[in-house]
Amino acid sequence: MNTKELDKTYVAGTYKRFPVEIVSGKGSVVKDPSGKTYIDMGSGIGVTAFGIADDVWQKAVTDQISKVQHMSNLYYTQPCAELASMLCKRTGMSKVFFCNSGAEANECAIKVGRKYASDRYGAGRHTVITLENSFHGRTLTTLAATGQDHYHELFQPLTPGFVSVPANDIDALRTAAEKYNAAAVMIECIQGEGGVVPLNAEYIKEVREFTEQNDIIMIVDEVQTGNGRTGMLYSYMNFGIVPDVISTAKGLGGGLPLGATLISDKCKDVLGFGDHGSTFGGNPVCCAGAISILSRIDEDLLESVREKSAWLFKTFSSAPGIESVSGMGFMIGLTTTKPASEVVAKCMENGVLCLTAKDKVRLLPALNIPMDVLGKAIETIKNACV
Repeated sequence: MNTKELDKTYVAGTYKRFPVEIVSGKGSVVKDPSGKTYIDMGSGIGVTAFGIADDVWQKAVTDQISKVQHMSNLYYTQPCAELASMLCKRTGMSKVFFCNSGAEANECAIKVGRKYASDRYGAGRHTVITLENSFHGRTLTTLAATGQDHYHELFQPLTPGFVSVPANDIDALRTAAEKYNAAAVMIECIQGEGGVVPLNAEYIKEVREFTEQNDIIMIVDEVQTGNGRTGMLYSYMNFGIVPDVISTAKGLGGGLPLGATLISDKCKDVLGFGDHGSTFGGNPVCCAGAISILSRIDEDLLESVREKSAWLFKTFSSAPGIESVSGMGFMIGLTTTKPASEVVAKCMENGVLCLTAKDKVRLLPALNIPMDVLGKAIETIKNACV
């Protein structure tokens, strides 16, 4: 059997795969078994921050593999400690918990919020307020946090203690927080899986003011929006706020599974010995790869993302067949006259890999995609829209 036949026979049918097998690549260009090349405008759903087979990342990972590929968290490892230090210094946070995925990073963030409230106010204060149209993961708890009912239907009963309210409605959030004695509020500054929909800047500031005034933990989910994706290191930095807890993953590991929960000084002592754990969290190979990624997400790179993003917004906004453009940085959603799935299929036929989010075409290119490669992809996308 070939790869597709093996996959259909033995891999759980949870993915509707595109009819393409990827066997190799470099940077933002990947190749199928026939040798056909594709420009990758999805970067593994925002994971391969510096593209495929990035030389610096490869060296960091293989150097670490030759030393020690794994050690349990009963012992110290240098990459784990160094990465935690880098994250804290870049964000102003005080502690980091490492795990393997965005869902796990959100689980940890929820535990921090609930334990902080329990320690200070007793067990009755545990509800987490999230937003409608949000997406926080696929575990039972992060599904419960996700404000989209269709994700809930087949998996009842979900973890209790979550209430979702409409986005950009501060009165609804205040009312719910008071009614349910909220421990935490968790938001995405840009709702990625919800259709690449940014929250209103004023609303984000109002949420931060309300949570500070009422000693409610504010969690910002930076799983997709983090690590340079929006033109800032983390998306909340675009809005002039600092949350209490940050969850992140995807682009941090550059292609290896790594999640992180960043904890502010206010909450730094909430998790003590035995309160949480992860066998693979902080794996030295994953952390070595992440160090190579984070160290290169500097102001020059971020400025390049912002400049290319401005060009993309301008180009798409005047293009036939594109009704609107949403998002920020290299996290872009296109509302197209044609169905998004039809546009994506046409792009794939012509050598460009795109994604969808709800009814939009979604673009998450590598942060360092060259301008000539980006320009070629954009022309293909524009042509597919008419």
